[in-house]
Order: sequence, then C-alpha cells, then structure tokens
Amino acid sequence: MHKVTFLLLVIGGLNWGVYAVSGWEIGQLFGGMDATISKVIYALIGLSAILEIAGHKMNCKNCSAEGAPKPNPVK
Repeated sequence: MHKVTFLLLVIGGLNWGVYAVSGWEIGQLFGGMDATISKVIYALIGLSAILEIAGHKMNCKNCSAEGAPKPNPVK
C-alpha cells in the first residue's frame, strides 16, 4: 500500500510542477478537471496523501525510533 500511495503522491507532485511551469496538467489528458476520471485520479492522490501522513512515522526509517540514527556520544 505504501508503494502505491507514494507513487500517486509523486504523480501528483509532478503534475503540480508541470502545471506551475507550463500551465498544463495531467487531467487535460482525460478531459480536464471536470471529467469524472480526472476527479477520481485527484481524489486518489488526495487519499494517498492522507494515508501517507497517517502512516509516515511507521513507514519512514528516518522518523521511526528503530531506524533513527543514534547520536554520537560526546567525548
């Protein structure tokens, strides 16, 4: 599930980047923002963001207690 949500977030982020630079967005391939398929894609990207926020600490090696780097002892 993490890989799917991460992939959708990457697609969403790239879409925003392309839109900022060129004014073109991925939803135009499917009929624009008002097309049902575009709305479904954007809803899935939004849900992916919510799932990643909720599960980030559990999935992220840098944020979890087990995967966090140990501080160097001061000598």
